[in-house]
Amino acid sequence: MPFAVFLLGLAVFAQGTSEFMLAGLVPEIAADLGVSVSAAGSLTSAFAVGMIVGAPAMALLSLRWSRRGALWTFLAVFLLTHVLGALTTSYPLLLATRVVGALANAGFLAVALVAATAMVAPDAKARATAMLLGGVTSACVVGVPCGALLGQLWGWRAAFWAVALVSVPALLAIPRAVPAGAPEPAAVAGAGARDELRALRRPRLLLVLALGALVNGATFCAFTYLAPLATEIGGLVDAWVPGVLALFGLGSFVGVTIAGRLADTASGPLLWVGGPALLLGWGTLALTAGEPAAMLVLVFVQGALSFAVGSTLISMVLYAAADAPRLAGGFATAAFNVGAAFGPWAGGLALDAGLGYRAPAWLSALLVAGALATGVVAGGARRRRAGRPTLLER
Repeated sequence: MPFAVFLLGLAVFAQGTSEFMLAGLVPEIAADLGVSVSAAGSLTSAFAVGMIVGAPAMALLSLRWSRRGALWTFLAVFLLTHVLGALTTSYPLLLATRVVGALANAGFLAVALVAATAMVAPDAKARATAMLLGGVTSACVVGVPCGALLGQLWGWRAAFWAVALVSVPALLAIPRAVPAGAPEPAAVAGAGARDELRALRRPRLLLVLALGALVNGATFCAFTYLAPLATEIGGLVDAWVPGVLALFGLGSFVGVTIAGRLADTASGPLLWVGGPALLLGWGTLALTAGEPAAMLVLVFVQGALSFAVGSTLISMVLYAAADAPRLAGGFATAAFNVGAAFGPWAGGLALDAGLGYRAPAWLSALLVAGALATGVVAGGARRRRAGRPTLLER
């Protein structure tokens, strides 16, 4: 694997830490800024909405930039938003920095996915994708728990400063390590963009995008509210929260590693085994959250299953949009973050409705059930029409 792919993974680690670290900081932010827990949780949704809008928009914008220049610019803006976020005392301003930072993150990840897969063999897209998503899972293993620990020791602002500092090495190294990649002439870029946007009409791509949104929605619905689930239902003290988040992150690292090895050649079996297991796991977590030992085991297992299934679906977007290379990264990023926006929002609604801290896990089970039902119905419809493999098979 080229060194530049590892470097991009480091930058994604900083960005993944930023996107998910609020799972351990929600209570502190709510108390400091004088807002509700659900309002603080919506900062995660706001970031994800920025990612959804920004992924295709920034991918289109960067068509006229070199890949190296686009990556550097997006990362610099991302860093600056975290400096401003660490300094502000205003919830609306913090919300705005999350959206702008998400736009920059979306542009970076969209370009990085294309750049990374362009530097490897054509049949190794899932491995390159797994390497980048390894930055996300490493964020869950190390960055998010450390962010929660920093929040407990020195306040939530310390976590924002840490993300800015971790971004600096990648910002300095990108100009030397990443191939430039020539921008396209404006006329060609405009025509190519129109051709690539037409790829969104394909049923197979639309199905994979929908499944990715549902599965990742389930992941982030439960993950965003793991801290209150562990303390209020599981009876664990606050000092356990970083460990619980790290356990989920460790599981996600295992899951994305497995997906990276299997998804290029066996995506169908991985999904149809992992999907039902994921559904069963979320339901079991909701039922057994009051038993700390069972809850901790399930947090690890669900982290592994969530990212094994979710990262497989993301890599499938790249295959399904193989003839739309410039927007493929944007499609994949958007699919990932539709779920990351919807999940915390839905979980917050359940909490505001007084359904209790188990409700996000039940909602996660419901979302996975919806994904499985959608896949079964779509696959059956295609088999009836043409007698060919299901939409999820290559």
